[in-house]
Amino acid sequence: MSATGKGQVDPAVIRELWEVICDRADHPSEASYTSRLLRDAKGIDKVLEKVGEESNEFVIAVKNGVPQRTTEEAADLIFHLLVALKAAGIDLADVVGELERRRK
Repeated sequence: MSATGKGQVDPAVIRELWEVICDRADHPSEASYTSRLLRDAKGIDKVLEKVGEESNEFVIAVKNGVPQRTTEEAADLIFHLLVALKAAGIDLADVVGELERRRK
């Protein structure tokens, strides 16, 4: 994506990521980071800690004006937000529906 925000964005990558997260929740594996997050002894608190951590790292990267780091931290934040939604029992379709409703 260009710095002006006019680049092509393929929403399929988010859908595919969501499908992987759902699969890891339904078929846990110790080899999967996502499965370990979802099954951590702390429960949803572990995932929420990661959302908070990645949020802070994203803010710092933006504040420091480091585009590559900002991109990396944004990806981490989006991933952990999706895992948190799954852990909370919220379907991504509901979030997308809310975004669509607000756009109108």
